[in-house]
Parts: sequence; structure tokens; C-alpha cells
Amino acid sequence: MPINAEYRGPGDLPEVIPVFPLPGALLLPRGQMPLNIFEPRYLAMVDDALRDGHRLIGMIQPDVFHSADEDKPKLFRVGCVGRITQLAEAGDGRYILELTGITRFKVIEEIAVQTAYRQCKVDYFPYLDDFTARKGEEAVDREALLAVLTDFLKANNLKVDWEGVESAPNEALVNALAMMSPYGPPEKQAMLEAPDLKTRAEILIAVTEMDLAKKRTSGDPPLQ
Repeated sequence: MPINAEYRGPGDLPEVIPVFPLPGALLLPRGQMPLNIFEPRYLAMVDDALRDGHRLIGMIQPDVFHSADEDKPKLFRVGCVGRITQLAEAGDGRYILELTGITRFKVIEEIAVQTAYRQCKVDYFPYLDDFTARKGEEAVDREALLAVLTDFLKANNLKVDWEGVESAPNEALVNALAMMSPYGPPEKQAMLEAPDLKTRAEILIAVTEMDLAKKRTSGDPPLQ
């Protein structure tokens, strides 16, 4: 979904944003993430994001492997802020919305707030390239990416719209595949923190190749 607002740099974004900790969730610049919002604190977060006019939510993973507090787990240091570009009321109290990614951020500190949802002061400056669409996509090994995608689909008896895949620019292809990949929080975080699109594609290829090799060795059944 195209964004009405134009974000040309860090100055176009607030320093403090609401964050939605969600394990395994990967949002990337210009990627689209559907969300089903039902917890009262996150319903309030969406209401506040709409009310303040920014329509922004920061997606970030909880670092559950290094946190003893289940109610308020430690957060990874890097997330991605997105703008609410679609929203519908489900009729049962839920919001069905879509976030479109803008840029990654680094958490400076979590802010003490009265809201039930968490908020962080963040720094966008380490990720200035995120504001430029298709930055560095010419360096992506598209042939290798499509080869491993083909192997993954065959191994899991899955199909894909090849016409759509072949027409997608490298940035859209890499980021969409990374976001949809079935891997765990550490792998998703590595793809998020990749310094450029080429490296993100290489991580995705390597993780997929290792996953396929493991399944061939163990005889695990394909994904359902």
C-alpha cells in the first residue's frame, strides 16, 4: 500500500515511538505487514497512533533468550518503524491493519510512560539508506536467490506466482521473501540488521540452504 506521507530522512519522524514487541515478526522498509490487533493495550496503541496523526508503530522483537521478565521482556536493539496504511474494524473489538515499513531504528532507551504499551526513544541515523528506495539492489545475486527459492518450494511442496516473482524488483523480492520466511527470531533479526540489501539476501540464502540440508539429512517432512 503506497504511503501518503513522504519520509525523506530522520527529521520527518518523531524521536519517541510506540513499539509492538512481537517475536518472529520482521518488518522492512517498504514492506507490508498485516497485523491482527486484539489485546487492549495494543488497541489503545493503534488509537493513539491514529489520534496523534503520525500513524506510526515500531515493530521490534523481544529478546526472550536473554530476558527473565516474561511480562516485560528485554527488547532487541534494532527494529523497524511502519505507518498504518490500512485499517479495518473486525466487528468483535479487533483491528485488522497493515503496516508499511519506513526505516529501521536503533533503540536509545525505553521511556517511562503511563500508557499500557511500551515506548522508546530511537535513532534513525544509522539507517539513512533506508529512506532511498531500491538502494543497492543491483548488487543482489538474483540468480542465487531464485535458485534457493525454487529448491525451498520443491522441498515443501509449495507453489508461487512466478510471474509476480520475476517482475518484482530486487528490493521488493528480497524483503518480501525475508519477511515471509519461516525462520526463528535470531535469523529474522540477522536479516533485519543486515547492513545492505546484498547482505540480507546472502543471509536469507545461507539460512535457507542450511535448513534444506538439515531436512534432507533428518528426513523431516515438508512444511504444511
